[in-house]
Amino acid sequence: MKRLVLRTGVRWKISIAIAAVGALIALTLSLVVHNAAQGALLDNARDVQLERVRTAERGFEGPKSKNQGFNVKVNDPDLPKELRRLMDEKRRGSYVETRDDGPPEIWAAVPRANGDVLSLHGEFPERSAVILRNLDRALIIGSVSVVAGGCALGVLIGGQLSRRLRKAAAAAANVAEGHTSGRVRDAIGGVVRDETDDLARAIDALTDALNARIEAERRVTADIAHELRTPVTGLLTAAELLPPGRPSELVRDRAQAMRTLVEDVLEVARLDSASERAELQEIALGEFVTRRIAALNPDVPVQVVHESWVNTDPRRLERILLNLLTNAAKYGKPPVEVTVEGRVVRIRDHGPGFPDALLREGPSRFRTGASDRAGTGHGLGLTIAAGQARVLGARLTFRNAAPKGVPASEATGGAIAVLWLPEHAPTAGGSFPLPPPSARGRAKG
Repeated sequence: MKRLVLRTGVRWKISIAIAAVGALIALTLSLVVHNAAQGALLDNARDVQLERVRTAERGFEGPKSKNQGFNVKVNDPDLPKELRRLMDEKRRGSYVETRDDGPPEIWAAVPRANGDVLSLHGEFPERSAVILRNLDRALIIGSVSVVAGGCALGVLIGGQLSRRLRKAAAAAANVAEGHTSGRVRDAIGGVVRDETDDLARAIDALTDALNARIEAERRVTADIAHELRTPVTGLLTAAELLPPGRPSELVRDRAQAMRTLVEDVLEVARLDSASERAELQEIALGEFVTRRIAALNPDVPVQVVHESWVNTDPRRLERILLNLLTNAAKYGKPPVEVTVEGRVVRIRDHGPGFPDALLREGPSRFRTGASDRAGTGHGLGLTIAAGQARVLGARLTFRNAAPKGVPASEATGGAIAVLWLPEHAPTAGGSFPLPPPSARGRAKG
């Protein structure tokens, strides 16, 4: 059974936590203040009633018995049991009798020497009830204000922390995409130092360590390929001098394959070093792709949906087309189709499709993917194509086509490589300036 996962931001978690704590404290203090105020008002009402009974008692002890206008009763049969027990002990006292349908009753009673009991009762004073209601209203308003202020404070504090974390995540994702010169610590900024800065420094240290390791691996790979270049060239020359025959053909074939591998490794090393620069020319993309595909593989049809002028490097563009066609011919199935639409070039085969690892992570050197699209390659063709696309400022994407009636997640209708050429071509410094008006006009046509 799939577990339900609820995702909330740090901002709202902190806001809810502060609001909950504020609400708990406000509720507790409100109950304490309410009970204390209610107890004080009830005690005062009891003292007033008891003083009235004592005043009435003094009136009964005078020459003329009178109840002083307090409606004092003698031996009231409705006297509460608690007061009756005190009267049996010859002690004066007061009592609060709560009622469900109204305010509480305040009782007071005193025993007389002749055995009679003088008692007086009345409702809780309206003035005290109004004071208590006003106090409750003030406590409610104060509690709501505390909770609202806690939410606002939580949003403010959590928002600042959330922004720093989002900036750190975006910077880390940018580094993961290959922009290793970026620094998470610089991205989050801010004056206050907290645990986010510790996280940023740790990520930056990890990035530096990975960059150093990757750079060391690149240098080793490039050095090995460079050192192999001369002996492999000599081996290929020597193989050409062998007498004709099947063994000689095998030797020349393997020597040529080794030379191609060495050249590919050197090209990957140059692309990884980010030292390559495009030599730009303005070309009609549809016409260029049609001529180059016809020269590379005349059996592949090219459909130009919409012609567009682009400013790019023809040599590098041809290299990308060659590698994509070679990959489609080697690992896919015919027919292979090429479509040009504006600045977009699509190459599709009808084979088993790209492996999942390539779709998730992109091309990787010396990894050919699943066995149905592997076997004889070294995983450098698509890596070189992606690297050349970066030099052109283009974007190379990979996906699998889905036959009719098949969900996209189960696509097996062939592999599709899409080259998206930029509207503004990169300069020698790697920037993307605006093209001249003439170029823009032709590009729109």
